[in-house]
Amino acid sequence: DYISWARLFFFNILLLHTCSASPPNFVLLFADDLGFGDLGCYGHPSSLTPNLDRLAEDGLRFTDFYCTSPVCSPSRASLLTGRYQTRSGVYPGVLYPGSKGGLPLNETTIAEVLKPLGYATAAMGKWHLGVGANGTFLPTKQGFDHYLGIPYSHDMGPCHNLTCFPPDVKCFGNCDVGVVTVPLMHNEVIKQQPVNFLDLERAYSDFATDFITASAKKKQPFFLYYPSHHTHYPQYAGPGAAGRTLRGPFGDALLELDNTIGQLMITLEKTGVIGNTLVLFTSDNGPELMRMSRGGNAGPMRCGKGTTYEGGMREPAIAYWKGTIGPGVTHEMASTLDILPTIASLAGAKLPPVMLDGVDMTDILLNQGQSKREAMMFYPTDPNEMFGLFALRLGKYKAHFYTRGASHSGTIPDPDCSPIAALKAHDPPLLFDLEADPSEHYPLPSEGDPDLEAVLERIKKIKEQFESSMVFGESQISKGTDRDLEPCCNPTCSPKPSCCHC
Repeated sequence: DYISWARLFFFNILLLHTCSASPPNFVLLFADDLGFGDLGCYGHPSSLTPNLDRLAEDGLRFTDFYCTSPVCSPSRASLLTGRYQTRSGVYPGVLYPGSKGGLPLNETTIAEVLKPLGYATAAMGKWHLGVGANGTFLPTKQGFDHYLGIPYSHDMGPCHNLTCFPPDVKCFGNCDVGVVTVPLMHNEVIKQQPVNFLDLERAYSDFATDFITASAKKKQPFFLYYPSHHTHYPQYAGPGAAGRTLRGPFGDALLELDNTIGQLMITLEKTGVIGNTLVLFTSDNGPELMRMSRGGNAGPMRCGKGTTYEGGMREPAIAYWKGTIGPGVTHEMASTLDILPTIASLAGAKLPPVMLDGVDMTDILLNQGQSKREAMMFYPTDPNEMFGLFALRLGKYKAHFYTRGASHSGTIPDPDCSPIAALKAHDPPLLFDLEADPSEHYPLPSEGDPDLEAVLERIKKIKEQFESSMVFGESQISKGTDRDLEPCCNPTCSPKPSCCHC
């Protein structure tokens, strides 16, 4: 019909333009422990996120976007490789300052996909995919030309004596004790230990401005990856955001993230590259509800971080590309897994010769078209071959084969989110209609209903096919830790860890 022909014509013109013009730039923004309901544009009544709200208003906002794990490191591995964390071995749980393992160097990151095309690449913020001996797993060994950041979670070091808000408000809680204080690294060198939280976002903003400006001057396409520390516990914010929201420490930290994004957008505008830059925003996993008002908000979604309910893995997501992506909202299913193949497609880059779990979502972005993603798989924080998938979403239906609560989601009234909610197998699986019941409160009575029984059979078949093709990589986290691998700016000093200070 005419409408289909017109869409195809527009798409082909756009592809021709993309091929003839300079390659697009990519800015990938990745929040930390941010819930589905935390942003103003996703309905939070007291969050102050004007820049993200503007991107959502002028760009494409997703309602059904997923990460691959309800905790940090595995989610980041999947984002950068387009592969479930079980393939790369970044499981169970997360990496630590002294972890022996990390994202294996034979995995291909988005940065490594783009490098052969002449892209400049930089990362700033929370890496959390390993440090290793002599910085083996740092971003500069994984395709990034430049890096500035804390190489793991900023609570993975004693913080009770550190300042998180001006003028001298100490960080909430103790964080991890008995390890080195958190370092700020530039490439592979420690610049500061412990990090100055009040100045950290300004340092990131300056780093991003310099990188984008230099790339634009050289007319070199670029990829900037910004995995933020915000809004992970303990929240912090400098003078530009502290005390400026109605939402307390969490809201102030979120505002500071939003301010940094606003500065990024100003830089893209000033350097004249905003019309040729795709900006993507999402989060690594759901909110850490055990922190109560300091822990984020999953909106209508059930539970949060650490669980395979929707609140643990359904995330806010925004795509913005001035003049290319039209404003709108999409209900198509998409995932962090899809970002690598999408960037590769738009850049004209070759995909890595491995099993990818992501699909190209270019048609969603440019045409608000249909998703190529048939299903979404839900692994727990500690996946293994014996139990396999905990849940699977097919279309609007989600089946839970196992459920379990988590300490990360332990303070809310729902008993199924609590850590005392032990592992429970479901046969038949719990089946939910996520369009009618996104909160997963009302399991559908599938027995005796031929249509729902057929849905369950199809889900079981897809699950069986997927699990039979899944080859678990060697667990990087099970390799354990070595205190000597903890980053220290005075590596020969004594006694450690207290002497690691510069």
